[in-house]
Parts: sequence; structure tokens; C-alpha cells
Amino acid sequence: MTGQTTFPNYFEFYELPVEFHPDLNAVKAKFYAFSKKFHPDFYANESDDKQQEVLDLSTLNNKAYQVLSHPTKRLRYVLELKGIVETDEGYQLPQSFLMEMMDVNEALMDLEFEPDAKKLAKVKEDVNYIEQQLNDDLNELTKQFDENPAESESLLGSIKDIFYRQKYINRIRERLPKG
Repeated sequence: MTGQTTFPNYFEFYELPVEFHPDLNAVKAKFYAFSKKFHPDFYANESDDKQQEVLDLSTLNNKAYQVLSHPTKRLRYVLELKGIVETDEGYQLPQSFLMEMMDVNEALMDLEFEPDAKKLAKVKEDVNYIEQQLNDDLNELTKQFDENPAESESLLGSIKDIFYRQKYINRIRERLPKG
């Protein structure tokens, strides 16, 4: 783990190993246990400092659960925690991927001017195929990482690349006509 993190470590907070696929039952159990433990009502008669501390812990618990229980948020979080992805990073996608996406983007532009149900179906099919391939690759790499984190740091670059490719595909999906 890098020492550069300036945000809380939700895995540490929940006493779990840093994984792309944590035990979601354990995440949920910690969330509920901490929700009870840090419920502000139980500290109504405490000092303002203690009340604020409990409120901060309650907020941390809610944020930890939101991130660790959501696959996409968790993926980004682990990459940020490992210092692989930065918030406003201008990541350069590989030229081969961008060339492949150029065909999809051109088809989308054509569809804006000349709607065509067959062409739209083909573009959607292509996007679904690319997305499925990325998901399969990501799943394989993240499982390898989780099985042996100490030996898997080298996988993080490939996982980061897929993360950014998926973001690109999501933007394309948003542009697809609904029809």
C-alpha cells in the first residue's frame, strides 16, 4: 500500500484485506455493526467533541459501505488506494482501442443524421461485445489479484487500462439512441 493516500482506508476501517472482490457479507455485517455502534442517538449526552467524533465515524461507515458494496466504485477506490489512478488523471488510452472506437463513434454520428434501426442494432451489438470482453478480462485480472495480492502489483496497470476503457464505453453507451 502506498503512503500517499489522503483519504480513509475503508478496508482497514472494516478490518478486511484490500481486494477487488471482498466478502460482501462481511462488508454488510461490519456496516450494520458500526451503524449500531456509532449511532448518534446513543451519544446524545456526551460532549460536543465526542458527538462529532461519533458523527464522523458514522459518516465514514456510510461512505465505506457505499464504496465497498458497489463494484464500479470499489474498482476505482482500490486503484486510487493503490496509487494507480488519480482523481483528475488524463489517462491515455491505447491507440488500437481508440481506432476501434473511432468506427463506433462514426457509426453513432451517422445515426444522428440518418436513423437506421439495423445500423443502430449493429452498433449496440458491437458495444455490448466490447463491454463483455472488458468485463471478462477485468474479472480475470481482479480475481488473480485477490488470490495473491503481494505478487499481483504488476496486474494493476492492466486493471487500470480496463477501468479507463470501461469509462469510455460508458460514455458511448450514453450517446446511443434509445430505440
